[in-house]
Amino acid sequence: MKVNELKEMTKEELDQQLVDIKKEQFNLKLQQVSGQLEKPSRMKELRRTVARIKTIQTAKKVEG
Repeated sequence: MKVNELKEMTKEELDQQLVDIKKEQFNLKLQQVSGQLEKPSRMKELRRTVARIKTIQTAKKVEG
């Protein structure tokens, strides 16, 4: 997800996006353990997206 898209989201939308990503990360970890993970790069991508979301949330708290 692009940074500009994340910046336009409300606090609630960012929270929901974070929950969805955490669920997807959990499912990918299960796939990795069982040896069924097809795209290991997706885990790295999700980890970076979580960091972006948390950074934007912190910036919005400081502004608000």
